[in-house]
Amino acid sequence: MLIAIKTLLHTLLLPPGGPLLLATAGAYLIARRGAGVRARRTGWALLAAGLATLWLLAIPVVSDALGRVAQRCPPLDLTRPVEAQAIVILGGAAGRLGAPEYGGEPAASQRLLERINYGGFLARRTGLPVAVSGTPTETLAMSASLARDFGVRTRWVEDRSRDTFENAQFCAQLFAPLGVTRIVLVTSADHEWRAMQEFVGAGFSVVPAPVGLYVPPEMGPHSFLPNVAALAYSTAALYEILGDLARQVFVVLHLRQHPG
Repeated sequence: MLIAIKTLLHTLLLPPGGPLLLATAGAYLIARRGAGVRARRTGWALLAAGLATLWLLAIPVVSDALGRVAQRCPPLDLTRPVEAQAIVILGGAAGRLGAPEYGGEPAASQRLLERINYGGFLARRTGLPVAVSGTPTETLAMSASLARDFGVRTRWVEDRSRDTFENAQFCAQLFAPLGVTRIVLVTSADHEWRAMQEFVGAGFSVVPAPVGLYVPPEMGPHSFLPNVAALAYSTAALYEILGDLARQVFVVLHLRQHPG
């Protein structure tokens, strides 16, 4: 039930859904037959707010600023020994089953591939065994891509989780009998902080390994022109910022906690 509610709120509140709903409500008040002056003014205000919000969130300079707020973990320093027992790579983006370009084999989508690429790189550099965590589709694509494209074998597969809380919960159940408590956690840079808090709450000692960290772009006129990629980045960053606030509320209210 909670997963369904989260998905619904994600669609309704975050861009583009949230701003568009705001603009639609405004357009309705403006066009409604018999609407008074106050209702029309409110409608124009809602319409302007919705469209302006959508426009601003689609501007690269705004999306970059939101991304920097969401990215709270530094890059992993490989010049020092990595004190861990395993690498855990998180899902979070659907895999592709039966990809034609791979002869019908599973393949990772772009966002998932970024995590796999870095996880495979770390596995080769550190020699640590690898675990993947996510849905059955995600973990199948992750394991296949790691073996085929990076020559890295997946030792453990956790394929029951549907969100970050369950990633941590089910990985704890998987590793408890093995005595694995110190992990390198690979996920997207904007997701790393929230994921690390969940895994620490589940009893792990976590070495964060964020991928896709912010790199200052070359500024120009294009930095102030809206585009779809910037809007998607703003949405992802807002999801993580608000998701971490929700996590803290759940902890304070004891609504969702890992077993002690």
